[in-house]
Amino acid sequence: MADSTKGVIAIPKPADVNAKSRRKMGFRFQRRYLVAIMAFLGFFNVYSLRVNLSMAIVAMTANRTETVNGTTTYVQEFTWNSKEQGLVLGSFFYGYIVTQIPGGWLAPRLGASRLYCLGIFATALLTIFTPLIATTGLIPLVATRIIEGLFEGVTFPAMHSLWSNWAPPLERSILVATAYSGSYFGTVISMVACGVLAENYGWPSIFYVFGGIAIVWCIAWIILIKDSPQEDPYVSQEELDYIVTSIGSGRPVTHLKPPWKSILTSMPVWSTVVAHFTENWGFYTMLTQLPTFLSDTSNLKLDKTGFLSALPYLCMAIIVMLGGQIADWLQKRWKVTTTAVRKFFTCTAFLGQGAFLLATAYATSLSSAVTFLCLAVGFGGCAISGYSVNQLDIAPQYASILLGLSNTVATLPGIISPSVTGAIVLTKSASEWHIVFYIAAALYIAGAIFYIIFASGDRQSWSPPLNPATSGQITPSDSMAFHTSTEAIYGTMVKEP
Repeated sequence: MADSTKGVIAIPKPADVNAKSRRKMGFRFQRRYLVAIMAFLGFFNVYSLRVNLSMAIVAMTANRTETVNGTTTYVQEFTWNSKEQGLVLGSFFYGYIVTQIPGGWLAPRLGASRLYCLGIFATALLTIFTPLIATTGLIPLVATRIIEGLFEGVTFPAMHSLWSNWAPPLERSILVATAYSGSYFGTVISMVACGVLAENYGWPSIFYVFGGIAIVWCIAWIILIKDSPQEDPYVSQEELDYIVTSIGSGRPVTHLKPPWKSILTSMPVWSTVVAHFTENWGFYTMLTQLPTFLSDTSNLKLDKTGFLSALPYLCMAIIVMLGGQIADWLQKRWKVTTTAVRKFFTCTAFLGQGAFLLATAYATSLSSAVTFLCLAVGFGGCAISGYSVNQLDIAPQYASILLGLSNTVATLPGIISPSVTGAIVLTKSASEWHIVFYIAAALYIAGAIFYIIFASGDRQSWSPPLNPATSGQITPSDSMAFHTSTEAIYGTMVKEP
């Protein structure tokens, strides 16, 4: 429903449920926390469905023995070379990059809860059919992964839209952090479970199990979660009053005209874009290639490969949580400037990752290689308190635009790095993998230099101050509501009439 005011779209207030019946049905457990828990499980599924092929492809292309007339031969179920494997692993991101911005546009129009569920349900359904599709050929499998990327691309912007209705400003950090941490745990659990499933029940079981789990979650989500607290009959009147008072109801969203020339010529803006690209190059290289690297260089069984592949992401999950607390402590306790904190955490992350990836290249044993990989990936958690929230510092009104710009560019490594790795690792030798690590380390060092020179934590001149009295104002303490480690997407700028 359009407002008469130019540039303002009025969001219709959802039909409320009878207050008397709401009190009767109200649970003591706060419903917004249920949304956070269900979103945690949702992102667990998002990443489980994304990374399962990284594990499965090791089993799909592994040599297996066949004995015919007393003669034993070694054959591969899928005879894909390294370049073809890189194409399969990177194809997901061809679709993923396309629906980043459209997802943010569709969420308030189709309903954020429904769009989020649709993205996961469609991906899960395609995942279940992946074993059958893979037998038809490489191209159909690549096409399927592209479509999966298209559907998963809407999940993060849809969830941001949902939080704009459910998360009170003073609770955004804890609610959003809880939801998005499911991504890390999804990576950890799925890598371990995929190895066990493939080793004991065959690689197709990976897709059946995780696809089935995601569909069960979708059913629970549809039953339990609504687009807003006003639509949820189980929200107590007290919780509803608190959320509506904190956020507002039926409030207009002001669409500010972005100063594109200033944005595109701002070096602090480009420092965040370069940093996001740099971090994602290493992150996606490890996410898609780590199981293959461990299999190629150690000859481990797939269940052990999965366990070792998961350890670095467990380290990252821990460091993400610690890094945010330390960053806040430095600013509050020691009055360290925002610029200094952003540069310290980003450069610590990049230089640490670069150093330990180089150390991995020279590791002389499996244990030392895994240790260095854990430290390399783990250091990436420091970047969450650096460049990931920097857009809010330099231009809070345009944070969603800057985050969308940076995340679009930062998705490119997901497309490029698997193909680059496939072109380099032709004979699966350790020396070829060393080149992959050299490239990532060089990018980390270059990214750190660029960021430390051009980054800033100060509001830019083309970003006028927001009215402090505005309800729904975005503040630095709400920064977790606007980033998701490597997946920073959308915020919502709101003003009361």
